[in-house]
Amino acid sequence: MSSGQLQVLLHHLAPDQGTELTDAYHRVSAELAPVPGMLGNELLRSLTQPGGFVVVSRWADIDAFTRWEQGPGHRDATAPLRPYRDASMSRPFGIYQVDARY
Repeated sequence: MSSGQLQVLLHHLAPDQGTELTDAYHRVSAELAPVPGMLGNELLRSLTQPGGFVVVSRWADIDAFTRWEQGPGHRDATAPLRPYRDASMSRPFGIYQVDARY
């Protein structure tokens, strides 16, 4: 049941100023570029938390994201970023449906 665009936020920490995380982000992004339903992604650097980063991916809908997440390549494709997940958070990710837009 598709019902609109989706954004997935993954929180990361990189005490090395993000150089290795940024390299991992580019590798993962190249791998995910052809995934059906993925509209793009961004790497955001926190201006208030040293070493804090968020990867925001945009998806056509929940169905496209779920197909990819449950597919066989999901874990391997995202493995380079996994060591940087923010383990201080009880849940280092969020899944949000776009409710309004201007």
